[in-house]
Amino acid sequence: MLRGTTCLYIKFKNDRNKKFSAHIQNRHGSILHNGKYKIDKEILMEQKNITKMKEGHEERIVRILSKDIEGKMKVYPGLAKIKGVSWGISNAACKKLNIDKNRKIGSLTEEEIKRVSEFLKKPTLPIFIFNRRKDFETGDDRHLVGTDLELQKDLDIKRLKKIKSYKGIRHVAGLPVRGQRTRSHFRKNKKKGSGIKKKVVKREAPPQYTGKGKK
Repeated sequence: MLRGTTCLYIKFKNDRNKKFSAHIQNRHGSILHNGKYKIDKEILMEQKNITKMKEGHEERIVRILSKDIEGKMKVYPGLAKIKGVSWGISNAACKKLNIDKNRKIGSLTEEEIKRVSEFLKKPTLPIFIFNRRKDFETGDDRHLVGTDLELQKDLDIKRLKKIKSYKGIRHVAGLPVRGQRTRSHFRKNKKKGSGIKKKVVKREAPPQYTGKGKK
């Protein structure tokens, strides 16, 4: 096989003697070699190295914003695993950072992971996508991700409990906050109270006769 070609296209053709022969063509379509199909050792080694690289990427676990993501996942659904990152933000991050959505997340370099984490912390996106608009204390429009989102959620619930608002009282009682019905759902001790058990009245044994005439 001739070396120095950037791209090889191999076409198989059936001869009169019913033997396969290979026409090796370059990108422009000109025939470089015609004869029996021989595999070069260098090409085989390159293919083996590529397969090893792919297997290594799939086995790798990537950690982005304190979230472990399997390397075999694609970038688009993998970023959506992070708390606070929706499918829309994941798609926007791929487009802004020029990363292929269908690429395996295990193949990302350390620099690319750093760029992704910095973008998710401070995304340059329209404000309506943010999950913390007009913050209660600062009044800023922010987007919280990962542990910051969980911490802020706990602080908001504590504040509602402290001021004893309706939502805070419902949180304290362990009942639904957003007006759901509670007749059939949100019932505690469901297994214990299932069905009404009938009371069984125990009948007393008749008194034995202990008269004088008994022998």
